[in-house]
Amino acid sequence: MDVFLGISASGGIGLGKAFVIPAAQERVIPQGQVAADEIPAQWARFQASVQAVSAQVAQDLAAVRGDKVQGEIFETYFLMLNDPEFLGDLEKTFRAGDRTIEYVLLAKTNEYADKLRNSGNAYLAERAQDICDIFGRVLDDLLDFHPFDINQVPDGAVIVAHAMAPSDTIILSRRNIAGLALEEGGVSSHVGILARNYGIPAVFALHQITRHAKTGHTVVVDGVVGEVTLNPDSDSVAEFEAKLAAHKQHAAELTAFRDKPALTKDGTRVTVLANIGTVEEAGVALEEGADGIGLFRTEFLFMSENTFSEESQFNAYRTVLDLMQDKPVTIRTLDAGGDKLVPTKDPLAHGEKNPLMGLRAIRLSLAYPQQLRTQLRALYRASVFGNLKIMLPLITDVAQVRKAREIAREVRESLLADGIPFKADVPIGIMVETAAAAVAADLLASESDFFSIGTNDLTQYTVGVDRENATVAPLYDELHIAVLRLIRATVTHGANAGIPVSVCGEMASRADGAKILAGMGIRSLSMSPKLISGTKSLLARHTIAELESCAAQALQEA
Repeated sequence: MDVFLGISASGGIGLGKAFVIPAAQERVIPQGQVAADEIPAQWARFQASVQAVSAQVAQDLAAVRGDKVQGEIFETYFLMLNDPEFLGDLEKTFRAGDRTIEYVLLAKTNEYADKLRNSGNAYLAERAQDICDIFGRVLDDLLDFHPFDINQVPDGAVIVAHAMAPSDTIILSRRNIAGLALEEGGVSSHVGILARNYGIPAVFALHQITRHAKTGHTVVVDGVVGEVTLNPDSDSVAEFEAKLAAHKQHAAELTAFRDKPALTKDGTRVTVLANIGTVEEAGVALEEGADGIGLFRTEFLFMSENTFSEESQFNAYRTVLDLMQDKPVTIRTLDAGGDKLVPTKDPLAHGEKNPLMGLRAIRLSLAYPQQLRTQLRALYRASVFGNLKIMLPLITDVAQVRKAREIAREVRESLLADGIPFKADVPIGIMVETAAAAVAADLLASESDFFSIGTNDLTQYTVGVDRENATVAPLYDELHIAVLRLIRATVTHGANAGIPVSVCGEMASRADGAKILAGMGIRSLSMSPKLISGTKSLLARHTIAELESCAAQALQEA
């Protein structure tokens, strides 16, 4: 019996037979020189391969029709395959050189993927795999290369692999997958998101598990604690089967909380909101009993369209606000890094050595404010259709809030002059996700209508750990005393200023985290939609006094 520790990407217990996906074979890329008279024929071959892959994607899209999350993946692939910026850059580079189309395509794909990985935004970094996946399929068609077919995975298997490409996730809807055990993958990856949506237990960052697992081995995936067991003995199997039965029973019981308000045992109300990244996820949030949207990440909207216009943004925001009716919807302005990740004519900075500390989020928006003006116009136009709040990411200084508010004022004046209706009193708040913001929360509160604590970034910036780096994952601790003290300081300063404070990081959905946060006085928690019922159930089992005791112990005050 071998036990592997990793990072939980989706909770639950999975028990089944392993299906080990073989390591990807390396493509042999022709690197010889190409004569000038051969360039048209090679480019025509590339265009034919793009058409062939587009047809495959159309089949995949038809196969998952009705599944909005997977449909979003394949729709994005269509956009990538027809992205005029990428295709224009590729053609220009190819025709100016003397290398094969296969060589140039691989180099250009890697170049664009690196820009995404270095964006300083975890959600965008995960999209790097998308561009590698879809143009990898084009490359395979060009080379007549036939990699492993994911459809070989049998029903009821536990998938063990180094990684899964986004297009491989179609198997998650076609088979009754018992669990996922991957050596790579992030919590915000397509695989992680889909695993949570389908209720498939998943553990990632499992060091060299593919070297030990064999197809047919019995495997237990414990997504609750982030542990995978290979070939458990009979006693362990019986124990896991009991845990699995209990988990299924608990999941069934949680459905009773979907349409109920979140109340502590002694009747204190806690607002439980949803984090979403697409318009479609708002519907899932309603189905899961969300009190509103605590965080709408707009990054993926910009990635889904080459030029995400004001009108396109307006339609997306209006759809979500219409759907949520009078429930609050907090929409975060673009949280991205530079180098062509946003639609702008400005020459954005690129090649930063440390993008997490670089020109990203509000810094990028204020450095190149036209995109922010466009987004704010769309947001204010949509505001008349619901209960909108606007949130600014990665604030570290009062001057940033004042500048953003000034731009918002200019946008309101412009809309008024154009005779376009909008709500003038839309609250503008900030993300508290750095130590600087938490320590200066008393000053920031005077310029902000609300605080939303982003515990993911707050943790990694405070303890100095990259939360996407599996090698240092054990050091990433949201319950670190320094992080908790910064949260408490933010809550205190928010209360003194009379502005609401919520939490929209992963800590809000963890049982221990939710108890500590509620014990600190936070009455608004935002999380993945599928975790809402579990949080409501958790709060119902504890009184405020018990939650306050949990917080005191965590803060080492008990």
